[in-house]
Amino acid sequence: MAVFYDTHAHLDYPDYAKDFTEVIARAQAVGITKIISIGTDLGSSARAIKLAERFACVFAAVGWHPSNAHEAPDDIREPLRKLVKHPKVVAIGEIGLDYHRLPGGKTGGAADDACYKQKQAGIFQQQLEIAAEAGLNCVIHQRDSFDDTFAQLQPFAGKVHGVFHCFGEGADRMRRILEIGSLVSFTGIVTFKNGQNVRDTVAATPLDKFMLETDCPYLAPVPYRGKRCEPAYVKEISETVAQVKGCSLEALGAATCKTASEFFPKLK
Repeated sequence: MAVFYDTHAHLDYPDYAKDFTEVIARAQAVGITKIISIGTDLGSSARAIKLAERFACVFAAVGWHPSNAHEAPDDIREPLRKLVKHPKVVAIGEIGLDYHRLPGGKTGGAADDACYKQKQAGIFQQQLEIAAEAGLNCVIHQRDSFDDTFAQLQPFAGKVHGVFHCFGEGADRMRRILEIGSLVSFTGIVTFKNGQNVRDTVAATPLDKFMLETDCPYLAPVPYRGKRCEPAYVKEISETVAQVKGCSLEALGAATCKTASEFFPKLK
């Protein structure tokens, strides 16, 4: 059986409260041997760590999601410093910029948008600083904000690498990311009928420069589209990616797990 990791899951979400043990068992049964539960604020990050303490196959990333920036304290560096000391915290994430739903759309105020973007950038900057300080890499979220996200990460390229998760951009942007030593990661979108652009990017991405993820409970792959996603569905994602890359599942699993283990050294 080919072995894979789910490098981006939101296991602390209430979607899994009733059957968490079964969710983990289903993942292990199809060869998903390691799962990274991603924090979206300090509370979520703490819950991810608790899950990692309970289950040997679960690891945690800690961070503050840009969509929650308006709720963030002005300075989150000290709380993060405490969280990253945990032996199963493998990264800072997910962090970045998200301009998809700016407040100005409701208020009609450009100033509101500018203020919101500034708050996101400030929180992002603090978390990049902690990543560099702690020697950890980052899980990057960007939506409708690629250029600004890339520009803010770029000065840290010598100290911190990012994985641009749920990557849906074209090959040109993928190459820019690889040029600064960062990576991309693909979700169940690669299986969607309207996901040809993602499949094209997968085809152009070197086999050793990307990871696989579910972003569960979101983005369940075909044939589960529209249902709750879970880590076991990396299997369906991997089958499509292997077809696109023209390689065996075993080769894909070996490559993506090696890439993940090198990017997240504390997974080893």
